[in-house]
Amino acid sequence: MDIGVISVRYARALLKGAQQQKQEDYLYQEMQTLLKSYSQVSQLRSTIENPMLPKNKKQELIRQACGNDNSELLKSFISLVLKEGREDLLIFIANSYISLYRKQKNIIQGKLTTAVPVTPAIEEKMKSLVHANTAGTVEFKVKVDPDVIGGFILEYDTYRMDASVKTKLNSVLAQLKK
Repeated sequence: MDIGVISVRYARALLKGAQQQKQEDYLYQEMQTLLKSYSQVSQLRSTIENPMLPKNKKQELIRQACGNDNSELLKSFISLVLKEGREDLLIFIANSYISLYRKQKNIIQGKLTTAVPVTPAIEEKMKSLVHANTAGTVEFKVKVDPDVIGGFILEYDTYRMDASVKTKLNSVLAQLKK
């Protein structure tokens, strides 16, 4: 069976169970923490997928990767995943859960890239700009990239507004070469 199909099925079941227990928001945070752990600890995936590591050790490792105070639903879910031998799909299940949750809650992800750190007021202004155009809740990430030189790059959904000095300079250079 396809990895995507399996992970989405597990994620849907988890989301449904979380909704019944009114824990979908908390589980969303736990899944985000798990993905963050996967990205920050490069050996985590290979360790969890190691067939020589006992399931109880895997369970403890996964629970720690999800944060300190795990919900009972998450504990049960991890046990199920390990029992079924699907620990290799855990990262895909977490991604699928997050995607399903965001779709259901109409959460839009936005990203603002600037050359220097921005003030909270500017960040809020950009967030409200995205919110006004999408009519959804906005999760916003701000990234500082000195290569932008100045200005900003705003991205959300399939929209990209590039008002960076770097892009404008490249455009002028391209026109000069013609």
